[in-house]
Amino acid sequence: AATKRKVLLIDLDPQGNATMASGVDKYQVHATCYELLVEEQSVEEVVIKETSGLYHLISANADVTAAEIKLMEVYAREQRLKMALAPVKDFYDFIIIDCPPSLNMLTVNAMTASDSVLVPMQCEYYALEGLTALMDTITKLTSVVNDKLHIEGILRTMYDPRNRLANDVSEQLKRHFGDKVYRSVIPRNVRLAEAPSFGTPAMYYDKSSTGAKAYLALAGEVLRKNDYAKKSPQANANVAS
Repeated sequence: AATKRKVLLIDLDPQGNATMASGVDKYQVHATCYELLVEEQSVEEVVIKETSGLYHLISANADVTAAEIKLMEVYAREQRLKMALAPVKDFYDFIIIDCPPSLNMLTVNAMTASDSVLVPMQCEYYALEGLTALMDTITKLTSVVNDKLHIEGILRTMYDPRNRLANDVSEQLKRHFGDKVYRSVIPRNVRLAEAPSFGTPAMYYDKSSTGAKAYLALAGEVLRKNDYAKKSPQANANVAS
């Protein structure tokens, strides 16, 4: 949204971190993705619109936990999010879905509705193991529910260049995944950590901080990559419109 694109952020994580990081009190919202997925309310009914009109949010809180159970009882449960987004997908330049940390029906809904997956990853050993498991999951989902799904990119987060392990893991990522690893790196940054406690997005809290600048650099990298995909026939074949 800071780059003047229309963005819809969908928070599917019951912890509601993406909601709070957007400056929205998750305890005071009128509706969440629960109403979207389970009660079949429209995007227009549940969305929260930022004053600029460029940034829209579908929130989450603890109520979303019940959606996991309710979705098991409904028809086409893995398609609920995709169907809900169909009427509005052309209105936005980007629809970003923040997934829960575990693989459940909410995550499956997200991947069924998505063109690609952006993987944020701390440069730690166990995170590297988790990435391998995620790759296996994406491969399985590609063959079952969404043959267009692919890895958009891998983002190194909470990176500390003074940490030898972080540097080792970073090098392993670049060796194994090549240009799938974003050049932009999100550092450990106090100002980024402080922003949610003030109920303010990091870009508004301190846009001059190294963390905010890193996220802006990432946005630029994502935009350049997608612009190239639209212009190049060869690249466009691998990017769902």
